[in-house]
Amino acid sequence: MKDKDLQDILEKLISLPAENEVVEFKEAKNDHSFDKIGKYFSALSNEANLKRKPYAWLIFGIEDKRHIIVGSNYRFARKKLDSLKEEIANKINNRITFMEIYELTRPEGRVVMFQIPAAPEGIPVSFEGHYYGRDGGTLSPLNIVELERIRNQATLEDWSSEIITSASVDDLDNEAIKTARLNFKNKFPDKAAEVDSWDTITFLNKAKLTIKGKVTRTAILLLGKDESEHFLQPANPKIRWLLKDARSNDKDYIITGLPVLHAVDKIYLKIRNLKYRYIKDGTLFPEEIDQYEPFTIREAINNCIAHQDYTKSGMINIVEMDDQLVFSNLGSFIPGEVERVVKEDAPEEYYRNRFLATAMFNLKMVDTAGGGIRKMFNFQRQRFFPMPDYDLSNEKVKLTITGKVLDIEYARLLARDPDLSLDEIILLDKVQKHKPLSKSEEMYLRSNGLIEGRKPNYFISLKVAQNTGQKATYSKNRAFDKEYYLDFIIKAIAQHSFMERKDIDDLLWSKLPDWMNSNQKKNKITNLLSELRITVKIKNNGTDTKPKWVIS
Repeated sequence: MKDKDLQDILEKLISLPAENEVVEFKEAKNDHSFDKIGKYFSALSNEANLKRKPYAWLIFGIEDKRHIIVGSNYRFARKKLDSLKEEIANKINNRITFMEIYELTRPEGRVVMFQIPAAPEGIPVSFEGHYYGRDGGTLSPLNIVELERIRNQATLEDWSSEIITSASVDDLDNEAIKTARLNFKNKFPDKAAEVDSWDTITFLNKAKLTIKGKVTRTAILLLGKDESEHFLQPANPKIRWLLKDARSNDKDYIITGLPVLHAVDKIYLKIRNLKYRYIKDGTLFPEEIDQYEPFTIREAINNCIAHQDYTKSGMINIVEMDDQLVFSNLGSFIPGEVERVVKEDAPEEYYRNRFLATAMFNLKMVDTAGGGIRKMFNFQRQRFFPMPDYDLSNEKVKLTITGKVLDIEYARLLARDPDLSLDEIILLDKVQKHKPLSKSEEMYLRSNGLIEGRKPNYFISLKVAQNTGQKATYSKNRAFDKEYYLDFIIKAIAQHSFMERKDIDDLLWSKLPDWMNSNQKKNKITNLLSELRITVKIKNNGTDTKPKWVIS
């Protein structure tokens, strides 16, 4: 956005008689609470949705009552200002973040303008699991009526249930209909004999593929002939499988179209589910196992089909690498948070394509009774592999399934400690992958003695290490008492008459905890030397740039 346009927008906002549901002014002369920014993000995003605005504004450097520009030094360095985008995304459901953060220089001072996107259709925005709204210009919890108004947006329109008046049963593939009948009987064995007596129209109605004999988008998508694709335009009902080598070069690919019911099998057969051979460790691991549980592959593909936002005209993609499968579909993740789905293990209240999801359930493609995602997590747990990774950014759902052990010690943790709950394993998986923990997650793991270390360099605690063979790793991460280091420096200087800074770095470097980076280790040693100098236990007989430390 051009500077002049921003200046015009700012002038219009300042001229408002008072703050409203989609505009918030803060002085923030030097700093502002991150917690408050997150709450305002949730509130302004939800209110923009309810007011049918594309975005809202949070503006720093302006007095909120009289709208006078006072200037703000909040995160004056641009790099720090931009880092706020990721910090907010880590706390907001679906990893939604600022559309942009603008800086304006005015004669009265610097103004920072945060452009906040409206909550997606059907998905209220939460900060750390809580939904916020506005009563006029006052921050408050989002009331239940407004919460339901946003959620109901997802239920008002269902792309998949639309009847295609120009299509007929003749536009459906006969082999796909036969497969659908077989799957329906497998799903409902008590109706098997009855199904055989149904004509095609009756079966399609009973399976919820058609409505009173009229062909729907769902029927064309799942059972349509290849040449029937034009009925779904501008939707692109294709699935692309792409094979990459270790250097990310494309090796092979296929693109499948209608009927999607058969496309799933074509894609499944292309995926190389190789045998994975564990590092043999007594009887701890089986010698070999399939890289991926077949259920996981099919569930992931079918979830992409069921939850794809077909109005965005994009393909479903499956990328296969040597030890990973990446599944992606367009559209935000309707449940909001993967962790909640795994923990609650219950059917979702809202579906983007309700009619399609019901039909896929009837054809034994998905499990709308709940539990499919949780099963994928448990299958990874049984293999001692990393947990499934979901990336919900950019209005897309991307699922990564890893088909190997990333950390042999972490695998031992899963194998030897069956008492760990799935929730705990998911959190410890984040620690192993060096992903950020929320404050509540950190507190939970600490209170249960599962992690130690400083943010963001957590490591598995002594309690777990002793039970899982990670004692050496624990000792490398756990710092010695400060007195140990101080005494060690004094004894070394006494032994050698004097020591330069490089000598002391060499002395302590390997003894400092592994979680520290180079700068942290240098600062730690500097602080230790400063303490010994201040307490007159050692002194510098050299210069500031080339110190020569001796005993005082």
